[in-house]
Amino acid sequence: MNVLITGGAGFIGSNFVKYMLKEHTEYNIINLDALTYAGNLENLKNIGDNEKYTFIKADIRDKKKIEEVFKEYDINAVVNFAAESHVDRSIEEPEVFLTTNVIGTQILLDIAKKNWKLNPQDKHCRKYKAGVNFLQVSTDEVYGELGKEGLFVETMPLLPNNPYSASKASADLMVRAYHETFGMPINITRCSNNYGPYQFPEKLIPLIINNCLKGNDLPIYGDGMQIRDWLYVTDHCSAIDTVLHRGINGEVYNIGGNNEKANIEIVKLIIEALGKSEDLITYVKDRPGHDRRYAIDNTKIITELGWKPSYTFEEGIKETIKWYLDNTQWMENIVSGNYMGYYKKMYKDVDEDGR
Repeated sequence: MNVLITGGAGFIGSNFVKYMLKEHTEYNIINLDALTYAGNLENLKNIGDNEKYTFIKADIRDKKKIEEVFKEYDINAVVNFAAESHVDRSIEEPEVFLTTNVIGTQILLDIAKKNWKLNPQDKHCRKYKAGVNFLQVSTDEVYGELGKEGLFVETMPLLPNNPYSASKASADLMVRAYHETFGMPINITRCSNNYGPYQFPEKLIPLIINNCLKGNDLPIYGDGMQIRDWLYVTDHCSAIDTVLHRGINGEVYNIGGNNEKANIEIVKLIIEALGKSEDLITYVKDRPGHDRRYAIDNTKIITELGWKPSYTFEEGIKETIKWYLDNTQWMENIVSGNYMGYYKKMYKDVDEDGR
């Protein structure tokens, strides 16, 4: 099988590339990434000489290049991670999210359809090559927010509350439309908050670890009581692999870690693990459209496909903190660049030196 993984130099994508090379040694893995701010080839430096692995620097909006990749590598499956993915950035630059997350996904779908359809010239043809699949990696944020009770289930309406989640919901609907209109074999996965190695430090857990290590203030939006379901990235990779191979055509699968935690709880846990003081906590003005609670019901993927998370939050966060302590140079290489300008822009209540 020749698997095209888009966005495979980012956090989840790079973990998935390595997971697939380890679990499916017979597959050819083609990693396509535009290497924007969150794409980092250092995440993949240990696999560059694997003969089953190919990296291509390209943007999913580049139709000509995507067509070339499909033809040259005879792609059988697409796992689409490529996306702008941070809510704060989407509030600042919503247009970028729309073009990448929606138009980029549509371009991938269209080229896959042309290459996989048995008779691409016939608009009524709904027959495709055996074994092909387009797997769209999405997020639980497309459902909007929950109250104090309840869980997200796959049949809920999509009610996104910020430009990022709106762009992901739009992409999901485009994927669904290609299945319903053209008969394309697809699946959509919607995950809860991921954490683990190689996560870009604008996200909560690596941000707090890095600031703790430097003795800088820890910026917390609002009261810090926003609740998320936390999923260790390796568990997410195994779930996507399960859907890719056993998912029912056209179905959506929620992927959660069964670990609901408030943001402030996560922060205090990291502070304790690193032996720092809670005096570092600095509450900053909450961001617009900040959803209060997300929580995933993953019954469907467990009962229908036999997947379940392997990591408790306690196990996962221990592994995550250890990885960042063992890879401080990786973090330094990132935060020494343009990221710091962005960081200061987002957390205006934090002084210039990060305090």
